[in-house]
Amino acid sequence: MQSFTLARLLPIFIVLPAFAMAAAIPETLTPASIIDTSREPVASGPFKPTWESLEDYHAPDWFRNAKFGIWAHWGPQCQPEDGDWYARNMYSQGNGQYKSHLEHYGHPSKSGFKDVIHDWKAEKWNPDQLVAFYKRAGARYFFAMANHHDNLDLWDSKYQPWNSVRVGPGKDLIAGWAAAARKNGLPLGLSVHAAHAWTWYETAQGADKTGAHAGVPYDGKLTKADGAGQWWEGLDPQDLYAQNHSLSRGGMNDLWNWGAGASTPDAAYCEKFYNRTMDLINRYQPDLLYFDDTALPLWPVSDAGLKIAAHFYNRNLQAHAGALNAVLFGKVLTEPQKKAVVWDVERGVPNQIQALPWQTDTCIGGWHYSRAIYNKNGYKSAKTVVHMMADIVSKNGNLLLNIPVRGDGSIDEKETAIVEEIGAWMKVNGEAIYDTRPWKRFGEGPASEGAAINAQGFNEGKGKPFTAADVRYTQKGDVLYVIVLGRPTTPLKLGALGKTAALLDRAIAGVQLVGSTESVHWNRTDAELVIDAPSAVPTTEACAFKITLAR
Repeated sequence: MQSFTLARLLPIFIVLPAFAMAAAIPETLTPASIIDTSREPVASGPFKPTWESLEDYHAPDWFRNAKFGIWAHWGPQCQPEDGDWYARNMYSQGNGQYKSHLEHYGHPSKSGFKDVIHDWKAEKWNPDQLVAFYKRAGARYFFAMANHHDNLDLWDSKYQPWNSVRVGPGKDLIAGWAAAARKNGLPLGLSVHAAHAWTWYETAQGADKTGAHAGVPYDGKLTKADGAGQWWEGLDPQDLYAQNHSLSRGGMNDLWNWGAGASTPDAAYCEKFYNRTMDLINRYQPDLLYFDDTALPLWPVSDAGLKIAAHFYNRNLQAHAGALNAVLFGKVLTEPQKKAVVWDVERGVPNQIQALPWQTDTCIGGWHYSRAIYNKNGYKSAKTVVHMMADIVSKNGNLLLNIPVRGDGSIDEKETAIVEEIGAWMKVNGEAIYDTRPWKRFGEGPASEGAAINAQGFNEGKGKPFTAADVRYTQKGDVLYVIVLGRPTTPLKLGALGKTAALLDRAIAGVQLVGSTESVHWNRTDAELVIDAPSAVPTTEACAFKITLAR
C-alpha cells in the first residue's frame, strides 16, 4: 500500500498527497492514525476494517426497489433562514451571511454560532406529521441529519457535550425522527457531516479586517474558562468549534480531502468523531448511513471510517439474522470503493447506466432553509423533480430529495404544494419507478448526452433541458416502461425499440398509457416503435407507457 503514516498526529501542518477536490482518494493508502476502539468496539462479523473486506458488500434489494427517499437536512443553521454554510460564512466580513448575523445577533466576536444554537428551539417540530406526509408523497425511506459541519450532535450524544438535548431545542431530535420513521414503516437513514468541522470552522479564528471591530478576534478561540457567567457556562466552545489548532494553508477547495495545505486533525479529534458516530449507530440502528466525505470520513488521516463501516455492516447482519440490509454512502469513489459503499452523487447525475446501485442527493432549494429562496419562488418544481427521478432510476440510481425545514421545525406552504404534486405523480406512475431495473439503454432524445460530473457531482441543470422528446426506460419482469419527460403532442418515435436495433428479445404484446383506459395506437417498424400521442394524459409533468412483451 502507498504510505500515509506519520510519526505522530499533532495539530500542525503536514504534507499530504495533493488531491484536488474533484479527485478520489485511493484505497491503497495507509491511514496515519489507528483508532482506539476500547470505548466503542467494532461488532464482530465477516466485515473487517479494510477496503478489501468491505468490497464484499452488496446493496440490498429493498434499497434498489425503493428508488425514492426524502431527507430532512435540518439543524441550527436553518434557524437564521439564511441558507447554506451559515456557520462558516458568518465569520467572513463582507459576506451576506456575516451582514445578516450582525443585524440579528450582533458581532461574531461576542455572538458567534454558539449563540445561534442557543436561539434555536424547534418549537413547531412534529416528526410524525412530516414523515407521514413524506410517505404519502411516495418516499420509501426517510433521512434525518445527525450533525453538520457545524459540529452540533442532534441527539443525546455521549461524546459531544454540544448536542441538541443540552443546548438549543432541548430535545433528542434523532430519537424523534427514528420513532416517526419506524411508526410509518420507513427505513431510517442518518447523515453525518461533522468530520470536517476541523477545517470548515477555521473562519471562526479570524477577525474583521476593517471597521470598528478590526482585529478583534471572533469567538472561535474561546475556551471553557471564558464561559463564567455566560449562558454556556460549563461548556467548552472548543468542543463545538474544534479550533485549537493552526490555520490551514490554501482555499476551501484544497481542504476537503485533507491535502494541499490542510491542517490535519489530531488523533483525539479523529477518535472523538469515531466514538460519536458509533454511539449514533448503536443507539438508533439506522438502515442507511450517509457520509458527506470523499471515500469515508477522515480517510486517510485515520482508519475511523473503515472501522465505522465494518461495524455498521456487521451490526446490521446481526440484527437481521445474517441478511445484510444496510446501505452506506460515500462520495468521489474509485471503482473498487464503489463495491465497498454505495456511490452518492451530490446535485448531479451520471450520463450512463451504472453497473452498481448509486444515489443522487439533491434539494428543492438550499440545503439549509433560505427565506430568500422562498421569497423568490426559487424552489425546484415538481416537474423538475419527476424528470430527475426518471433519469436517475433509468441509470440504476435512487433519488434522495431534501425538503428544507425552517428553524422552527416546519416546512412552508410552497414546499408542501411541491411535495403533494410529486406524490400525485407517483400515485399514478409509481409502477414505472418502484421495483424496476435499468433496461439495456437508459433512454433517448435530445437531452440524453447529459453533462460531465464535477467533483462530488454538481452537474445538475447543466445539460440540455428535458422535453417531451426525451424518454427514459425502466423494466420490470415482462414489462418495459417508457417514461416521457413531458406531455407528448406528436407521435413518439423510439429508435431503440425498432426491429433493426434488435434490443427487444421478444415481440410486443401491447402498449398502455399508465393511469389511463384510453386505447393506445402503436406500430413497430424496422426503424422504430411509433406510439401515437394520446388525446389526454393523467399527469402533465411526465407520463409513462407500459409495453408488455410477449411471453
